[in-house]
Amino acid sequence: MASVHQGIHAPPSQMWFSRRCGYVPVAFTIAKGKKMKTLFRRVAGACLPAAALLALATPAIASTLNQNVSWTIDRAGTTAKYRVVAYGDSIYAGYNGSTTNAARFAAPTVDAEYLSARWNADIESIRRAKSGAVARDVYENKIVAERSWMQAASTRAVTFEMCGNDGLQARSAFKSQTGTCNYSGITAAVNSCKTYVAASMDYINANAHPNTRVKSIANLYYPGYNADNVQSSCRDATTGQTVNLRDRFLPAIASMNYWMCEYARQKGFKCADSFAQYMGADYDSNGDGQIDADALRYVAGESEATYLQRTTVTLRSTLRDANTKFVTASSSFDYIQSDDTHPTFTGGTVRAGLFGGSTGTGAPRYTSFANGQSPIWRNFGHERMGWALSVYQPATP
Repeated sequence: MASVHQGIHAPPSQMWFSRRCGYVPVAFTIAKGKKMKTLFRRVAGACLPAAALLALATPAIASTLNQNVSWTIDRAGTTAKYRVVAYGDSIYAGYNGSTTNAARFAAPTVDAEYLSARWNADIESIRRAKSGAVARDVYENKIVAERSWMQAASTRAVTFEMCGNDGLQARSAFKSQTGTCNYSGITAAVNSCKTYVAASMDYINANAHPNTRVKSIANLYYPGYNADNVQSSCRDATTGQTVNLRDRFLPAIASMNYWMCEYARQKGFKCADSFAQYMGADYDSNGDGQIDADALRYVAGESEATYLQRTTVTLRSTLRDANTKFVTASSSFDYIQSDDTHPTFTGGTVRAGLFGGSTGTGAPRYTSFANGQSPIWRNFGHERMGWALSVYQPATP
């Protein structure tokens, strides 16, 4: 059986579509096989004591945690070695509820494994990530401050993700509101995301080594999609009624996702659409002739209004909480850890966090990929995201 690191389920009041490491749950390991599951799973539990939450509980500087990992896919019989550099928050960090270790095969390292097979080469996966970081923090203190990692001549791919914690902080503030609802925090989170996504792409374009062959961004999925289907404590100024949290947050994440993919189109990046990959089924559930996950994907050149109408209104009925990622009408995999926030993974952990990062080397788990997909490409959240990144790999280094 594969070992999947999970965290204790965090209180609903600490959640939103992108609650990426705003709170650190107690970590433990459970055994989870590859057998598909058909029932929705929730794991209830408790969080760390209040003192331990200081590591990630507030938007202050102390609320973030550097989790850096370098892992080389060492392919037998090869001498060439290339680099993939990833910047981001707790998603690319491979956060798993621990402040001292992280997933070995987080999405960028899964992508590196595919690249190793495609190029028949060793691939060095460099993950420079900061759990709990908002978009500005990722931009300033990872992408800009740690630009040297992508300036190496061996660099062939640069990828990043951000904005999840901007949403978390806005969501937490909104949920605590009483009286008349104030939506300005949600709007500010969307605007900050747009600003720093665009700035990050411009900076990577100007600073990544000229040998870089592909640049990409992964957009946001919506963990807690079911948990957010509750009413607010505040009341709308116009209607005088409480508002449904999911109804309010879904268009915000959709706007963020649109601009991640649209800026990618404009600035020479590829967009790995995590929202579509996690939230839509791998079959046609509504009889419209399209696989749900494909129908939800960003369409190059479409307007923001068109994208929002399609993903949040027209195809709303096809959205599913990623705890039950349906691959057929009767079978699903769990893409979200029991903290209801971070992607599931397999392949063990490595040191990353309070006691520093780590550097390691290992043979690829798979040496070839039928149809460009590993045997477990849709079994775990990180495996799915890594595959989504891999489809943009160039044929040669």
